[in-house]
Amino acid sequence: MHDLIKQRFQKVIPNVDFCSLRLVEERSETLTVRQNIAEPPTYQYDVGIMLTVIDKGGLGYAATGDLSEAGLREAVARARQWAEHSLGKMVIDFSKVTMPKGQGKYAPWVDKHWKNVSIADKLDLLHRESAQCQLNDKIVDWQAELWWLQTEQLYLTNDGGEIQQSHQYLIPDFRVTANQGVDTQYRSFSEYGRQGGLEILDQIGFVGKGQQLAEEALQLLAAPNCPTQKMDVMLASDQMMLQIHESIGHPLELDRILGDERNYAGTSFVTLDMFGSYQYGSPLLNVTFDPTIYKQLANYGFDDEGLPAKKTYIIRDGILEKPLGGVMSQVRAGLAGVANARATSWNRPPIDRMANLNVESGESRFKDMVSSIERGIFMKTNRSWSIDDSRNKFQFGCEWGQLIENGELTQVVKNPNYRGISATFWRNLKNVGNAATFDVHGVPTCGKGEPNQVIRVGHASPICVFADVDVFGGV
Repeated sequence: MHDLIKQRFQKVIPNVDFCSLRLVEERSETLTVRQNIAEPPTYQYDVGIMLTVIDKGGLGYAATGDLSEAGLREAVARARQWAEHSLGKMVIDFSKVTMPKGQGKYAPWVDKHWKNVSIADKLDLLHRESAQCQLNDKIVDWQAELWWLQTEQLYLTNDGGEIQQSHQYLIPDFRVTANQGVDTQYRSFSEYGRQGGLEILDQIGFVGKGQQLAEEALQLLAAPNCPTQKMDVMLASDQMMLQIHESIGHPLELDRILGDERNYAGTSFVTLDMFGSYQYGSPLLNVTFDPTIYKQLANYGFDDEGLPAKKTYIIRDGILEKPLGGVMSQVRAGLAGVANARATSWNRPPIDRMANLNVESGESRFKDMVSSIERGIFMKTNRSWSIDDSRNKFQFGCEWGQLIENGELTQVVKNPNYRGISATFWRNLKNVGNAATFDVHGVPTCGKGEPNQVIRVGHASPICVFADVDVFGGV
């Protein structure tokens, strides 16, 4: 298909300053076993093209599912018309924007392709795991799921840019619910999506999780409620994922800082003058934008505007260095950013999105972090979240809590919650775990933009300890 689309693009390129074509082809399949019963498999296929035109300072775009030469020609005409209409009416003069001339290819390494294993074998795996969950009648619901996606992308520009990117994703999900009277507890094994094939299941330890989650859900039913007091909080990497996402990722998206998200998802407490000097966290905090890390969910070689992706420090030694902004936002703000202009599909324009946003490993061993805490709590796996529209004040709840008393992990507690303010919470970071505590996670359904765009985001982190956090029990 790519060669044919390239030929057709060459025939319809208009006489303008800049024109690009972005082809996106996506396939997905979902297999689910709930309460030992296989649900009907789902399969989806989608393909289309976005044409973008920049001319004389105006910008326009048009999407089409008609891949014929006539379809492309009609979309180019609509994009050109919108570029003419937008001239002089935009917040930016697009004649000042130099679009990248990206050239290259990207594809992940896949050891065990989804299509090489039969649906029957994959369902057998889910059935075996499901069968391990119902330990007694207190387990009232359970579900095991595998979600596979494959995307093929082609990006062409009128000045010779050509990028081909292929992605394969596997997103497993496991959830167990236990109930006794008015008390309901959950344990889940989700947000572990990565790029690659079925080998990912071995890497994340999927086999055997059914029984483990059921045992932990029952343990939570019998546990006391989380105490309410200020204490040290040690967050597992799966909860650090949510903390990074909400209180670093979203507030540092440059279009949000510039006000583009105000009507839909709010703004940011971060302002343009903070970059280069603002003390975002303690000197132990180092955060990188890294779309190149092995197997992580948002790996890519180029963003959707053709900008090459590379590892970049966003926060170094606690100091805020760079925003998460693509080419367009960088020109508007007068700040250097990163290659993170991404679109959810062919029928949406690229906007500033997180990709792989990671907290770098420190030097603390797990046992040393625990032994350094006189009174604290270890929390795992996000259960609920709330954050204000400037991404500053937050309240998060977790599925699992375990008290730390006099340097030792002691009693399991249920309904653990904590709250804080982004601007000060990260400055109370007192320990960053070493590489042995580091794990890779992913958010497959991050929403943003009008009309809404749901996109895949990766986060990796070691276990971290924060001092003097407000902790409280829930119901």
